[in-house]
Order: sequence, then structure tokens, then C-alpha cells
Amino acid sequence: MKSLRFSSIMLLMLAAIVVLVPIPLASNRIWAWSIFVFWVSLLVLAHCIFCAWRKKTLVRYRWQWGLLGPLLAFAAFQLLQFLNPYTANELITFKNATDLSAAFRIGSIDPYMTQTMLIKTLMYTGFVWLVTQYCTGQRALKILLFAIVLSACLQAFYGTVLNLLNFSHSPVFGYPEGNRARGSFVYQNHFANFLALSLSLAIGWLISELKTSKSRFKFKTFISDAMQTLLSSKMLLRLAIIIMIIGLILSRSRMGNAGFFSALMVTGVLALFIYKRPPTMLKPLLISIFVLDMIIVGSIFGLEKLQQRIEDTSFASETRDEVVIDSMPLIQKNWLTGTGAGTFYTAFPQIQPAPYTSYYDHAHNEYIQFMVELGVPVTLFLGVWVLYCLWLSIRTMQKRNSKLLKGVAFGCCMAILHMLIHNTVDFNLQAPANTMLFLLILSLCFIVKNMPEQNRYKKFAS
Repeated sequence: MKSLRFSSIMLLMLAAIVVLVPIPLASNRIWAWSIFVFWVSLLVLAHCIFCAWRKKTLVRYRWQWGLLGPLLAFAAFQLLQFLNPYTANELITFKNATDLSAAFRIGSIDPYMTQTMLIKTLMYTGFVWLVTQYCTGQRALKILLFAIVLSACLQAFYGTVLNLLNFSHSPVFGYPEGNRARGSFVYQNHFANFLALSLSLAIGWLISELKTSKSRFKFKTFISDAMQTLLSSKMLLRLAIIIMIIGLILSRSRMGNAGFFSALMVTGVLALFIYKRPPTMLKPLLISIFVLDMIIVGSIFGLEKLQQRIEDTSFASETRDEVVIDSMPLIQKNWLTGTGAGTFYTAFPQIQPAPYTSYYDHAHNEYIQFMVELGVPVTLFLGVWVLYCLWLSIRTMQKRNSKLLKGVAFGCCMAILHMLIHNTVDFNLQAPANTMLFLLILSLCFIVKNMPEQNRYKKFAS
């Protein structure tokens, strides 16, 4: 009984983190992410004490190492970079070097930033460890899904209200709002990415609530089902999806919107082919999201402004592609071990050929930034890990019988596809709120793949 009560408390604390971590500027400030480092550290300590007291194993399932192993290896690599910083003389050599000798030097040109990234990585690892440890049944899974949807709805509602009321500055943190919704995030594209990831899971959850049995059409049955739907949680979830899509459209994020609807289309078509028994309302639901949400709701809340922004985009006006091209010498010179985690803004100005119209402290392309800071091998290692999680979600959609597990796998697959697309033009993983949500999604890929059916829940939770 005490064990069950402790597990419930831990799960609620993790759900609270999911809800609260985006609120203080997406935790993208030292004071903000430090709060959650302290919070996660306390929970990890409590877990270790409880396991020692009750004589339980610290890691309950073997499959957890599929998540913890890569994260711990990533943290160990960052630790090596931090412990071997470049000296002042080596930095001069680094700036002027033209050969590939620097590629074999494991170290960081900015130890402080690498230390910061190491601390964040350890926080993420602790968070993933606890999520996989205490999300042991479908009830726990729904609690985490509810926390994700609630967090995204709060952000979407807050961002929408500020945008429609034309607030010049946010009332809490005083940041300029402009003409694009951003919630409590500093950067509107991070806001869009957070909503798109949450939307993916919300849609997957809604799909899991759809009926799979086919029956002959009867008017009385249709009216009865319609009334039940209006009074059920499915209607609330559908309204939540509409609220989040409004916020996504008002963010005016080009790739955020394009990546979301592209991922929805690809995952929807994939589900129709690999689901053993696809829900009868799956096609109407996907069509309603495209037609009702994107066209009708979008036209009310300024879809034409987003379309205009996409049409006005040109390579001549954009400098992100130039940053990518100009970053190539850094990758060539440090392709093996990188310049150090979190050091792009330190390394890039040293080789930048000419100033741009704005200051770039990130590459606006996660793949390029990871290769600059961590090297090509580590970037490929992390990429293969993410693709493996994507494959797990697809296998779950294909093999499992539980509607909830298959629905969550649908959402995970869609979220990963969106992140892979959006990261080609932005740096979403540099915001702790987005990173924690994405790691939670990767964790769910393993959880729904290995979670027993509902009738075997007690064995799984013991």
C-alpha cells in the first residue's frame, strides 16, 4: 500500500513538471531550468532512498536501458569535453588551424557552456529514468497525457489571448509580443514546436477513444452516439485540439505548421495501412482536422497571414542558409569530437566571414549545431537512437491490440516526424521545455511497446 502511494505521488510530481516547465520562459533561462534541476534531483534522491528502504531495484525493467544508456553515454561524452578544455594558446591555434588535426582533440572551447549542457543532460536523464520507472499502467499513462494536453492548452490559450488583444508586452515577464503568438515562450518557433508535439499526442489519444467495431447505420443509434460524444471526454479532447491548433496558427511559424500537417498526413496514411483494425472514424477525424481546423478555424484566426508569410519567404531575405553554409568549416575541422556542447555561439563568430542582419547564437538547424558542438559520430549516434524510437512506435501501431497503446504510438510517431522536419530550420532542442517534452515522447515509445495489456496491469506494476 505504501509502495503504491509513493508511486502515485512520484507520478503526480512528474506530471506537475510537465505542466510547469514551459511556464517560466520555456525554462530557457538559468534561474528557470535551475528550479527544475533541483526538483528532478529531489525526486531522484527520493526514488533512491525509497528503493533502498523497500529493497527494490533502482531500474525496474531491462528495456529502460534503451533510453538511459544513450543518455548516460551522451553525458559521459560531455563530461570528457568539460574536463579537457582548450587553453588560451590552443584557442589561438584553433582559430588559425587549417588542417584536420583539431578534429582529434576532445575538449571544449567554452567549458562553462559545456558544464551547463552537462547539468541539463543529467536532469533530462533523471526525468526519463523516473518516467519509465513510474509510468507502469494505462491509468498512469493517461495522467501523463492529461498533463501534456493541459500544459499545451494553457500555453495556447495564453498566447492566443495576448495576440488577439494586441498586447505589446507579455504581462508577466514583460517580453515584447509582436504580431505572433508565443505563449510564455521567448521564441515563437519554440512555442509552435511545443504545441505541435503536444498536438500529436492529443490526436493519438483521441484516436484511441474511437470505436473499431463496424455496425449498420441506424438514426436512433447515431443520435445516441452523438449525444454521448458531446457529453464525453472525447469532446473535451477535441476542443483542446482546436485550441492548440489556433495557437499554432497564430504563432505564424512556417515550418512549425508545415511540419505538423505533413507529419499528420504521413502518420495518418501509415496508420490506415498498418493498423490491424483501424477505427471506423479515423479517416473522418483526420479530414476534419485538415478541413475544420486548418481551413475554417484557421481562416477565422489569420491563416491568410501565415500563408502570406510563407509566400514572402525567399532565400535572398533569409540568412539561415548562409549560417548553415558558413558552419561547414567548423564541422570539417572538428568533425570527430566537436568544439564542445553548447559552444556554437562561441565557435561560430571565430569563422564567420561577414556579419549578418541579426545575431545568431544558434545554427537554426539542430543537425548542423550538433555536428559543430559534438562531432559527426555522436550526432549520428543520437540520430539512430531517435529513428529507433520512431521504429518502435510504428511496430506498436502494427502489433499491439490495446487501443490506448496504439493511439499513443500514433502520437509518438507523428511527434518524432514533426521534430525531424522542424529541426532542419530551427533549434528546438535548445529550449529545456521542448527537450523534456521530446524526451518524454521518446520514453513513451518504449513504454507503450513494452506495457502489458490492461488485464495484466497488476503484474507489470508489482
